Amino acid sequence: MSILADHSFTAAWNCLKRPVWLYDPQTGRKPYANPAALALFGAAGLEALAARNFSARSPAIKARIRRLVDQTADGRTVRERWTFFPHGHPVTAEATVSAVRDDAGHVLLLFEAAPEDVPAEDRRAAEALRHASTIISLFDGEGRRLFSNPAAFRAYGDLEDDFAGRFAEPAEGLAMLAAAARAPVAGLRAVVTRHGGRWHHMDARSVPDPVTGRPCVLLNEQDVTPRVEAELARSAAEQKATMADARQRFLTDMSHELRTPLNAVIGFSRLLSSAGLAEESTDQARRIHAAGQDLLEVVNRMIEDPMGEATAPDAAPAASEVMVASEPEPADGPEPSEMPLRTLYVDDNESNRTLVRTMLATMGIVCETADDGHAGVLAAAAGDWDVILMDIQMPVMDGVEATRRIRALDGAVAATPIIALTANTLDAQIHTYVEAGMDDCVAKPVNMVELITKTSHWGRSGWREAVMGDSVLASA
Repeated sequence: MSILADHSFTAAWNCLKRPVWLYDPQTGRKPYANPAALALFGAAGLEALAARNFSARSPAIKARIRRLVDQTADGRTVRERWTFFPHGHPVTAEATVSAVRDDAGHVLLLFEAAPEDVPAEDRRAAEALRHASTIISLFDGEGRRLFSNPAAFRAYGDLEDDFAGRFAEPAEGLAMLAAAARAPVAGLRAVVTRHGGRWHHMDARSVPDPVTGRPCVLLNEQDVTPRVEAELARSAAEQKATMADARQRFLTDMSHELRTPLNAVIGFSRLLSSAGLAEESTDQARRIHAAGQDLLEVVNRMIEDPMGEATAPDAAPAASEVMVASEPEPADGPEPSEMPLRTLYVDDNESNRTLVRTMLATMGIVCETADDGHAGVLAAAAGDWDVILMDIQMPVMDGVEATRRIRALDGAVAATPIIALTANTLDAQIHTYVEAGMDDCVAKPVNMVELITKTSHWGRSGWREAVMGDSVLASA
């Protein structure tokens, strides 16, 4: 690399009193320096200087070098103040920089320096500005760049020269420039950088140009993209959760409002079709029952499709949860020596209470009722029930809370089997019933065979004997 010392154009440079040197931005080395430059850098000779690696180590210096290469590529000359540190000793100089090519066609930067005696405070301020991560730029009243630190070039590259050109919406940039001339303006803005779209917090204010005294605009920018994207993601997640909750509430209400009257239509029509009526009346009852089943299928599809999951009343959740059977085998009738089962049915709808009571009566099962969750808890505590049937959506107290309170009662009543009778049979809802302490679920509209089978199963499951056995073991 020292061969450049013998090049014809270096002879004149060697006679100059001001430091002149060439810098290779690709290798970070100086292939030539005149005697004044060797003295500036404290090098014994050109070979010693060429052996040093002057590669830019900080992001700010790397950005300054890249910008110089871009700005001098078309033959322009750039004047900048640089502080060099030969052997750790700071030297400040005003440098005139241009581009030349060596014999191989490689681009080199030609530095012509004039050392300056700059006050220490000014040198420190300049270095702090150059190495700051904050993007700092000075623009004239028309939005043309007068100055920008290396952070601005790292962010914008060639786009740094135009105030409005930095903005994703240039009109927004022009509005901010005009507003800043009247009063300080700050806010979040979408910008276009050399790395793509980003979010910058910008602060723009009018200041006098220290060179001409004319009004200009000082722009400070901080890249806050990660924070903004995190906030946008959080907001989107919250909105999605809110929409999901709203959809869940809508489907729950729709299921309850549609399936509750269907429960009465399908249930009573089935009872009437088996009541020994005249042939014509029996046929009419069967037709009503069939139409109700068809309408129920439509309702189930309406509720199933928006959720993308099975919500039909005969859907079966995981084995660890409540099992919702669609068509269980009929239960055997009670043995003659057995006492009739005693059930408590809690539901705020009178038609539902009448229907379930009538269905259970066909198998000799006694059924008493309560019309809300609070009344159901009181009835559970006062009676001796084999099974409790519990609606979910009720005034005063819902079925889930009523179940929790029954499970918290003293004595054997807290272990009474509780079966949910509900139109709300989404997987998440059934999981809630299990957590509250319910043992099983019958979906509305109620299937008579399923209702009688599950009531008989849980009523004769031996749960009282199991509670007594636990009490004996505990007292032993």
